[in-house]
Amino acid sequence: MEGKRGLLARRGKGLVGMHGGRRLLRRRYSDMGLLRRNGAPEENGRSPDKGLLRRIYSRMGILRRKGFDLASGVTITSTDQTMVTTAQGEKVTLLCTYALAAADEGSLDIEWVILQPNEEQPVIMYTMDRVYDQYQMTGRVQFVSQNPASGDASIDILNLKPADTGTYQCKVKKPPGVQTHRVQLTVLEKPTKTRCYIEGSQEIGTDVTLKCKSQEGTPVINYYWTKTTDTRTTGAELPATSSQNPDTGILLMKNASHLHSGTYKCVASNRVGSDECSIILNVTPPVNRGGRIAGAIIGSLLAIVLVALIIFCCFKKQREKKYEKEVHHDIREDVPPPKSRASTARSYIGSNRSSLGSMSPSNMDGYAKTQYNKVPSEDFERPAPQNPNYDPPKVAAPNLSRMGAIPVMIPAQSKDGSIV
Repeated sequence: MEGKRGLLARRGKGLVGMHGGRRLLRRRYSDMGLLRRNGAPEENGRSPDKGLLRRIYSRMGILRRKGFDLASGVTITSTDQTMVTTAQGEKVTLLCTYALAAADEGSLDIEWVILQPNEEQPVIMYTMDRVYDQYQMTGRVQFVSQNPASGDASIDILNLKPADTGTYQCKVKKPPGVQTHRVQLTVLEKPTKTRCYIEGSQEIGTDVTLKCKSQEGTPVINYYWTKTTDTRTTGAELPATSSQNPDTGILLMKNASHLHSGTYKCVASNRVGSDECSIILNVTPPVNRGGRIAGAIIGSLLAIVLVALIIFCCFKKQREKKYEKEVHHDIREDVPPPKSRASTARSYIGSNRSSLGSMSPSNMDGYAKTQYNKVPSEDFERPAPQNPNYDPPKVAAPNLSRMGAIPVMIPAQSKDGSIV
């Protein structure tokens, strides 16, 4: 076999050349036919010639080492990259380098697609010396080489998104040869918006809990607490009485003391990135809890009294308004309606006229004194004269006659009202 290889080399023909490749293929198939003729195990159970088998496999290995595919002339050489994990917003390069053989005589076509359960979504293509990239990743995908026909069909994907996660397939086709290569791409989100906070009391002797949580980020996220500053010593070690959970981000410190005071930092990380936050813990002496409880009780009682007072005032005010409304609209059936002043005055004057008609001139003087000074008390009251010694003028009998008065005889009465 070595002699045959040297003969080919002296003639200036490579094993991957047109004539050398075809010659080796003919020899391979000839040896396989000889193997079948000599009796293959699957045919008659006899063992084949071991020397013949070694010669056949040796020739097949030479072809593969020299880049000549036994099924087609195209060979994908970047087969090491099968899985890629990167962060959101970054750039990734998916490798697809290839080698062509002289047996490949057709036009070169390069195609990148995303494999879906029932279809293939195109990403970018190269055919007839032109690049086609107007697909779902327009503006974010490009070939690494300006000339993909030179043997490098690798692509760059910019500004990655979680939706870009999937299986990408590179297909290089130059008839009669066709080869494909697949790469699994996973896009993760870095932990962001990480917040540190203290839960519970910070008094001496209590259990202090520090918590750390990232609001955004692709699981699994791990949390790691460290102490960056100390009020007495310098170091990054946590106190001996503390324990942390990397899955939940909880740091628990039992029986806290002044030694626990300081600055604590939490680092949240996943497969593609990390984020951090810090918080200052200040452990203080306990306060007088009895006084605090008493103050709380007194404050609660005062609040209850104040609320009760407000309710009482509102109830009293509402009750007064209701009483005024009832009194204003109350009409008593046993009390006659009030008379107007004009009707009262007319009735009063008419009664006086009838009385005057029956009076004699001798009685007019006394009547004028006693009757004309009386006003019904239920209608109105005449204001008292300012001068108590003022004596109203008397009306003479002739004047009363001219005024149309009629003399009336009034019988005398005793003090008990009986007629004398």
